[in-house]
Amino acid sequence: MLVRDWMTRDPVTVTPDTPVMDALKLISERRVRRLPVLRDGKLVGITTRKDLKDAMPSKATTLSVWELNYLLSKLTVEEIMGRPVITAQEDEYMEDAALRMQEHKFGGLPVVGAQGQMTGIITTSDIIRAFTTILGMNEGGQRLTIDMPDVPGSLERAAQAVQPSNILSVATYDMDGPGGNRRFVLRVGGEGLSGVRDRVRSAGISVLD
Repeated sequence: MLVRDWMTRDPVTVTPDTPVMDALKLISERRVRRLPVLRDGKLVGITTRKDLKDAMPSKATTLSVWELNYLLSKLTVEEIMGRPVITAQEDEYMEDAALRMQEHKFGGLPVVGAQGQMTGIITTSDIIRAFTTILGMNEGGQRLTIDMPDVPGSLERAAQAVQPSNILSVATYDMDGPGGNRRFVLRVGGEGLSGVRDRVRSAGISVLD
């Protein structure tokens, strides 16, 4: 599961000399939250809706409308953009990009290719789309949550128990540390769905839902 398979291509961008007011208008019209900043096609910064709004004068200002408009016309994206830019590589795994977003508390990362050129952007929405697709949410079937010992062969045992139903997707995580239990979240489809939970329980497997 690579970033390039899920990223948003051709994102909306601005240049460093774009006025802040124009960038805010663009964010509103295109319904995006962040704008990569390109100079001569090269990624040099990024700005967000919050950055742009924070750059606006306070409502408590004593400046006249003329003075405000003059100052805002001079304020450009370059003066407020974030840099250096933390990016994702288009050929890296999605989970690595997602972890970087979590560590830095970012809602999105520009994506660069092998030559350093920006090729897209990966956002929280893209990661959610990938997550729901991988879990088979669009394929119907039933969700089955089971707890099993964290030992080799556990998944094979579960796969045999669900037959003649078919496993569409599997997610798993550690419950109790090494030597304890693992939780498996299966999505199953095909034949025999009405009795799948009973078959799994009959195999001595704990079914949670």
